[in-house]
Amino acid sequence: MLQELSIRNFAIIEKLNIEFNSGMTVLTGETGAGKSIIIDAVGLLAGGRGSVDFIRKGAKKAVLQGMFSMDKNPDTLALLNQYGIDHSDPTLILQREIQMSGRNVCRINGSLVNTTILKQIGETLIDIHGQNEHQELMQPDKHLGMLDEFARNEVKPLLKQYQEEYERYQALKKKFDRKKANEKEWAQRVDMLRFQAKEIEDANLQVGEEEQLNSQKELLENFQKISTALQTAQLALENEESAGAIDTTGEAMNALRDIEDIDDKYKNISNIVSSAYYQLQDATNDISGELDNMEWDEGKLDQVEKRLEDIYQLKKKYGDNIKQILAYDQKVSDELHSMIDSESDEGQMEEKLEKLQESLKKTAITLSQTRKEAAKHLKIAVHEQLQQLYMDKAEFEVHFSQTDDLKFKPTGIDNVEFYLRTNPGETMGPLSRIASGGELSRIMLALKTIFAKSQGVTSIIFDEVDTGVSGRVAQAIAEKIKLIAGYSQVLCITHLPQVAAEADHQFFVSKVIKDGRTETKLNDLDTDGRVQELARMLAGSTVTKLSIQHAKELLKMAHTTS
Repeated sequence: MLQELSIRNFAIIEKLNIEFNSGMTVLTGETGAGKSIIIDAVGLLAGGRGSVDFIRKGAKKAVLQGMFSMDKNPDTLALLNQYGIDHSDPTLILQREIQMSGRNVCRINGSLVNTTILKQIGETLIDIHGQNEHQELMQPDKHLGMLDEFARNEVKPLLKQYQEEYERYQALKKKFDRKKANEKEWAQRVDMLRFQAKEIEDANLQVGEEEQLNSQKELLENFQKISTALQTAQLALENEESAGAIDTTGEAMNALRDIEDIDDKYKNISNIVSSAYYQLQDATNDISGELDNMEWDEGKLDQVEKRLEDIYQLKKKYGDNIKQILAYDQKVSDELHSMIDSESDEGQMEEKLEKLQESLKKTAITLSQTRKEAAKHLKIAVHEQLQQLYMDKAEFEVHFSQTDDLKFKPTGIDNVEFYLRTNPGETMGPLSRIASGGELSRIMLALKTIFAKSQGVTSIIFDEVDTGVSGRVAQAIAEKIKLIAGYSQVLCITHLPQVAAEADHQFFVSKVIKDGRTETKLNDLDTDGRVQELARMLAGSTVTKLSIQHAKELLKMAHTTS
């Protein structure tokens, strides 16, 4: 339920903080005092459409904040979990700023959200009904969901089964239809995949091959340079005509050995020269081996370059390196096998599709029959409520029309709309079009009374839904609103004293002039204040002793009956 509401710079409201309680709360006051503005603020917190026109003149932004208790509402909790919004605390704080630039900043428990998410979560917390704002009850496309909610224990498991079968059927049908409608493209795709798979397979690529080829290419391109360098080094190390580096180093080594025992410093020098001598010998042997193994193959470089060019062309088509090309080959192979299997399995696919369709049809018909049975009970329940609202001649029906040729939809095969006949002899027609203003209020309350238990919305707001009624009908409406308040918190704007008297709490909304500006003021009325306000509502501008006595009687009657 809505526990607290904070409004800043919104329309004619500069600053307003309101604490709400459970049960039934009414807002009363003169027309234009700002009652509906407060409801508009709540509506915007629930994700309603915002506008810069709501910002108070002279302010840069309007700021709204509401604190709600979630009451373990499963729909609210599911959405909070879906969007990763913290709800460790049992309260939920909704915030919305409307800036002059038109930008909306919305937060739920401190987490930034867009208006779509705010609306989704807000709709699980608040249900606003106005005289001309029919919302779910007056929207035919919502009626099926409301019927399902009315009979949720019977419908929910069937609907879940149907939707699971529907998803499997749609997935297979989509695959089958795509293949049948695009057989030419299908065949072309198979041919292309086969070509790609063969091209990569024929290349016989190996991971690391490209690096090896590039090394070979570099060696072959530098063959002459390497050969010349090795020969020059070999000649310098062991020259047959003159002493080479090895011979001269050997002479130095022998000379130093004669003195290495005299002092450690000579021994160190001798060891260094000896090491150099043997390393030079090893280098000479390695150079000799390299020279013996070097053989110029004029066609080898061409082969390496051609192989590298082949790999380059494959890289342009299938990946940045051999590893990616091979991964693409695996993907092509998997798709090709799937398509080939599908070709050979077309008959089986069609047979499986027919079986799924038959099973789906049976479940859909069972679901439809369950709904029609529930509709009978709903009809009886609505009639009982309408009788109590002095519409005993009215007839309510749940009108079913199935889709053509049992065309399956995510919700089944039924189109559902509530129908109404208000008086004998009149035509039964869609509820959204048939009722007058006063009748509409009563029908809406009848349905709302029935659905209040199951819908789970924690706060229901009625914005002058009692317009156009009076007398005993007004009293009946008041009692219905009070009954709904037993299941959900109810906030109600009313001009009817009968409705106001039934409330658990009453706020008086008025306009005051402060510093040349109009502001909305809110007073939480005590018993005496309520008597005075009810008397005003009964008598108008002049409150009389009789109207005060009548107001006291209204409050006493409401207290006695509740």
